[in-house]
Parts: sequence; structure tokens; C-alpha cells
Amino acid sequence: MNRHSDSSKSLVRFLVLNNLGKNMSGTGFLVYACLFFAGCFCCSNAMPTKLNQDAVNNRPVIGVLTQIVVDDVMKPFGRTYIPASYVKYIESGGSRVMPIRLTLTTSEYENIFRQINGLLLIGGAVDLEASDFARVAKIFYTLARTANDAGDHFPIWGTCMGMQLLTVLVAGENLLTNTTAENIALPLNLTPEAATSKMFKSFPNDLMKALTQEPLTGNFHHYGLTVKTFQENQNLQSFFSALSTNIAENRVHFVSTIEGRRYPFYGTQWHPEVNRFQWDRKLNFPHSPHAVQLSSLLAEFFSNEGRKSLHQFDSPEEEDSSLIYNYTPVYAANFTGYEQIYFF
Repeated sequence: MNRHSDSSKSLVRFLVLNNLGKNMSGTGFLVYACLFFAGCFCCSNAMPTKLNQDAVNNRPVIGVLTQIVVDDVMKPFGRTYIPASYVKYIESGGSRVMPIRLTLTTSEYENIFRQINGLLLIGGAVDLEASDFARVAKIFYTLARTANDAGDHFPIWGTCMGMQLLTVLVAGENLLTNTTAENIALPLNLTPEAATSKMFKSFPNDLMKALTQEPLTGNFHHYGLTVKTFQENQNLQSFFSALSTNIAENRVHFVSTIEGRRYPFYGTQWHPEVNRFQWDRKLNFPHSPHAVQLSSLLAEFFSNEGRKSLHQFDSPEEEDSSLIYNYTPVYAANFTGYEQIYFF
């Protein structure tokens, strides 16, 4: 990676009045019934419908932006791609995936936004200000901020380059510097805000302890956001909580986990998906029980965030045709560091 990279219907209940008429004359009963239902009708008109604030969507769809293929060895398979590990990670949390191409119009992205329940910005290597990936991500980021301001919950997660891009979008500029942590698994230096964060607050105590003592997070990056830069930038400081930090190979202190203070936007400079779904022996992918548990809980956390979104497709047919199930991943472990890749 480089500096450029990396909705309610009311339920009306009727009383069964058959037993009420047992001790009444037929006429008396009819009068009583008419008066009863008239009263109900008046009350129903006088009382406003209460929206269901606890509505849950148990069929969330998470959009995943594709990446442009740049490696020659991958070009024969397609123009854009998504590593299958990200897809499996989202699916393992209880969501489905919609791949999002980078060649659509703004109106098409706006339509997709009304259909999906969250967005994942994956890792990779692109220009974080001028690339198509950055351009499309900014469209969804702007739509998400507007939606959340209006009470329409929409989460975004950024992994590695995805987290870096979130900082660029919030700061309005690229503030990344060299924070190389390449092919290394690290524990996290948790900040005081981690214990009360949305991301970590439901974690069992033993896992929180393990997070600070065991190498559970896979790092594969050359650039990141230093703690000093984060603390000195008002836009970043007011928008995000820093939940963890780490030390790079050049001894620079960098921010490794972030969470939106107001918005459901999250980021990790490390890769939670690799703990369960990538196996290259030459790469330091954490596979311990605690590493697997960490990956599982974060995938479930983000899916639960997606369940709070009531966006939906116009029809089941449109939904089915948009999902990742329409594509077949390619076995790629013999020419990349990924086991499988989806090409588009």
C-alpha cells in the first residue's frame, strides 16, 4: 500500500363482543356494539400513529466497492475485483454482499444507496483523492452523512486503505505519513475510550485483555495516520474517537482503530477478515482462538449496524440479481496472497 492507498403499519386489534351480548336483548346489544365501535373509530382518528423505533431489518445487504485491477497477473480475469475474504467476512456476520462497480453514474449510486444497508471500504492501493474508488466512496460518504443526520441509520466500515480514506474524507485532505507495519500481527494499545465504544463494549473481558497482550490484528500497510496528526486536526478529533494505537516499524505512533462519535462510521488500520479467511503461509495472518473470536464479533457487530437500516430493493427479483451470489470466485492462491477473488 502507499500514501494514495491504502420504515410502519399500525396493527388494529378488535375485541370479540359475542359474550357481552349474552345478558342483553338483541337490540340492546346492537346499540352497545355500535356505540363501542364508534368510540374506537373516533379515538383511532384522534391519536397519531406511533412509529416503530425498534424496527429491525433481518436481511441486511452490505455494499462493497470493487477495486481496479492493476497487477498484470490479474488482468486476464477482469477489470475490477473484490477479495473473497471480505465477502465471507460480511456473510459470516449475517449479511449479504452487493458488489458496487466504479463506472456508474451518480444517480445510479444514489439508487444503490437506497437499496443497501451499509458500506464496506476494503483495503488495497489507490489514490485516496483522485481515484475512481475515492470518487465513488465520497458519494456514498456524503449520502450517508445526510441520511444519518435525518435519522436514517447507515453504517460505513473502512479496513486498512478504507480507514485511511475515511480520514481523508473527514479531514478534507490526505494527512497520511509513513507508518509501515508490513506483514506483522500486533496486539492493540487500547485507549480509555475503547471500553465504552460501540465497537468493543460488548466484548467479553478475556478477549479485551487478549487484545492488548496477543498479536490478534494482521497489519499490511505502509502509510497511516499518526497519533500526533490525529490529535492536532480538529476535524478528525471532533468526528472520530481513537480506540487503539500501535507503533510502526519506524517507531512512529499511529492510530489503528477509529469510531465515529456521532455517525456509525468505523475503521481499522488492520484486517479483521484475514483471521478466518486467508491462509497464505508466508503471511502473518492471526488464526488463534482469540483471533477468530475477534473477527467473528466484529463481523456480527457491523451486520447488527446494518440491521438498523431499513433501506430495501424495489423487488425481490432486483435484490437477487444484485447480490454477489451471481458471481463465482476464482482460485487465486497460486498467483496472489488471496485464496479466492471475485472479478467483475
